[in-house]
Amino acid sequence: MSPATAVEKAAANSERITSLHYRVAGTVPDKGRLEAEASMNSEPLTMGMKLNAIDQGGDGQLEVRFVDEVMYVGGSAIDVEKLDGKSWLSADSAVWGRGTADNQSYGVLPRQIEGNPAVQSTFLTASKDVRSIGTETIDGTRTTHYRGTVTMTGIGAARDAAVSTAARERQIDRLDQFIAMRIKGTLTVDLWIGDNNHARQFRMRGDTYATRSREDKALEIIDGEPLDLTFTFLDVNQPATIEAPPSEDTADLAAQVDEIQAG
Repeated sequence: MSPATAVEKAAANSERITSLHYRVAGTVPDKGRLEAEASMNSEPLTMGMKLNAIDQGGDGQLEVRFVDEVMYVGGSAIDVEKLDGKSWLSADSAVWGRGTADNQSYGVLPRQIEGNPAVQSTFLTASKDVRSIGTETIDGTRTTHYRGTVTMTGIGAARDAAVSTAARERQIDRLDQFIAMRIKGTLTVDLWIGDNNHARQFRMRGDTYATRSREDKALEIIDGEPLDLTFTFLDVNQPATIEAPPSEDTADLAAQVDEIQAG
């Protein structure tokens, strides 16, 4: 099949993902190198992640959970003096895996991993130059490697060209998550698809932009640092157990958020 058709088939399967166990590795703006392993369920939306910010050494390890729109944070990245003898900080309302306006991790997670990887893996459906690179083995699975470039304009055009309400809503979701990553210009996406037409791995690379306050307090857009992240799907549609920590072992994050050394 053509590269575009292969990407569309993999996207259709990703849209049916109800739970996912995945691994993340790479570099994000302002935080540097990171490694993470996470599990998520889509209904209800829950997520648990163990994150290691490599460039922060022993102070960069976090465990983050989102359950019932509450975020729980533990790990060595948190100053123990701020925990008041507890093991976890909690904050609500907190949402992961949705769009630009809805995600809220209080700065704990880099915005590029606040999005749902099942959605991010479908970005190539809006590419006009997707092509096959060859075959590769990913964690023992034979895959075909595809590559293409994506822009906000391209995803917007795909949204406008959608012929059904459901297709338009999917493109709106993709556009929203693309905007959230603050990509400056073009995002290069590599996608590895298994013989069963399921995404096995994807990589996102591109320049980003950032904002800063001017003397007149207006926000100014400036160049950000490069993004380079690889997501590997380990288990698909195997429900994950993600539970809230005991309430007696959590302290309120609201007063502590500025003290977290997030990865």
